[in-house]
Amino acid sequence: MNLYKFWCIMLLFFGLLFMNYGLLFLYNMHSILLDWEVITLNSCSLSMSIYLDWMSLLFMSSVLIISSMVVLYSSSYMSGELFKVRFLFIVLLFVASMLLLIISPNLISILLGWDGLGLVSYCLVIYYQNYKSYNAGMLTILSNRIGDVAILISISWLMNMGDWNYIYYLGFFDYSVSSWLLCLLILASFTKSAQIPFSSWLPAAMAAPTPVSALVHSSTLVTAGVYLMIRFSELLSFYYLGWFLLISCLTMFMSGLAANFEFDLKKIIALSTLSQLGLMMSILFMGYETFSYFHMLTHAFFKALMFLCAGLIIHCMNDSQDIRHMGGLVKCLPFTCSCFCISNLSLCGFPFLSGFYSKDLILEQMGFSYFNFYIFILFYLSIGLTVTYSLRLIYYCFSGNSGLNVSLNYHEDFDMLLSLIPLTLLAIFSGSLLSWLIFPYISYTFFPFYLKILPLLFIMLGAWAGYSMTLLTIYDSIFGLSLNFMVEFFGCMWFMPSFSTYMVYNSGLFYSKMSSLFMDHSWGEYMISGSLPMLTRYSSSLYLLIQFNNVKIYMISFIIIFMFLILF
Repeated sequence: MNLYKFWCIMLLFFGLLFMNYGLLFLYNMHSILLDWEVITLNSCSLSMSIYLDWMSLLFMSSVLIISSMVVLYSSSYMSGELFKVRFLFIVLLFVASMLLLIISPNLISILLGWDGLGLVSYCLVIYYQNYKSYNAGMLTILSNRIGDVAILISISWLMNMGDWNYIYYLGFFDYSVSSWLLCLLILASFTKSAQIPFSSWLPAAMAAPTPVSALVHSSTLVTAGVYLMIRFSELLSFYYLGWFLLISCLTMFMSGLAANFEFDLKKIIALSTLSQLGLMMSILFMGYETFSYFHMLTHAFFKALMFLCAGLIIHCMNDSQDIRHMGGLVKCLPFTCSCFCISNLSLCGFPFLSGFYSKDLILEQMGFSYFNFYIFILFYLSIGLTVTYSLRLIYYCFSGNSGLNVSLNYHEDFDMLLSLIPLTLLAIFSGSLLSWLIFPYISYTFFPFYLKILPLLFIMLGAWAGYSMTLLTIYDSIFGLSLNFMVEFFGCMWFMPSFSTYMVYNSGLFYSKMSSLFMDHSWGEYMISGSLPMLTRYSSSLYLLIQFNNVKIYMISFIIIFMFLILF
């Protein structure tokens, strides 16, 4: 436990240090590039680079502060585990991989952090060693491998440019190079940030311990794709990105719908993360990368708080994650429920909490831009659905009715509560502070009254819909749970997990069997794989025969060599 406390203090110290430097760099508009050349290969220099500007320093500080609170929380949450020291070092490896990715302007060093995140996340997802965790871990790492391959191809593609540091050629534009590079990077960021059609791994990764979920879904693994696209955002301005914008909006809408039909507490919060990732990606493809970065930071704080509160609730409910088992928790866990409600309201965009500053800004910029009515409606519906599942979650967990679980183990641990306090303050105040720091100059946008009041109207409509959904029973025939196909379709993320697993695996196994029969058990085996062993076997048998000192063989070989010499 002392080891956990030590690393908590270290991470918090470096997080505050990076925050001070980030604010200093932001005030003076400084940036530092450290470059160490490792090897020069055919006019391409392979170098280890570190790029420090206000964006990377502030993001690193938020990652380290959240990690310190998660490590403090884990000191109590994982106290009964046998391998808790191993868990701590895996979490620290995870944080180190994320920091390497943040400070790297070089695609090769980005790949080290990118691949490190994928491999360490696999180790964390399969931490509880059972079949469910194993399947979730395989789905996670195989989905992320597609993005790793895209990064590898883009590294080889950048051999055309002569260097792998992206800051050198963002201003330079060449259609023959940049278009392929952009497609590969968008594919990589879509796999890591779980956009359609790679969304199914993110709720499955909930098999990991809750502190890991808090770290993964707030500031590390899933935001890596968004951060990569923010770094390459100058390339985006040269292309039409309407298709990618549509995919991001559909991800936001699909995950908001799925969360309203889900009963697993951690999966509901995971689907809300997916919805916010769709929001970050969509505003990024509209061309507002600073707004996307701003929402990424504010979202990290309130989402980490939400996961830590959910972990404490699950801990007190004898490890039951079903929200139908809960109820009346506000009487037994008052502080945790207060923090959970603050994070939920911040997620909904409640005025003057941190989520309000970023989400309201994004909605106003989207309304001010020239995008079609379909995108406009998808955006506002997704905002309404966020309020719907948040209110439904609060109703199920904290309302007066007691759930099915009667043998409850209520205990709010001091270390857990201590880790919630700084995150609660950040979930309240970080939005206003960051908006003053990142956007020092006021930019006025003038709207008609109906457009200005529209976000508030959709929030109220979403709240009404969330209350209505809590009253649904299995006997309601119109919009109730008796329409099982509709509930199944919305609740299963439009059947995306089935498409990602069963259908891919079945055809993949069939084609691998066919190739095995064709190559390994057919002429390929005889001609390609078997030719060298056959030649070796024949030569060794001939040498063995010679080694028996047979006089006939020596005589015949002497005659053949003699005839050869006479003729030639």
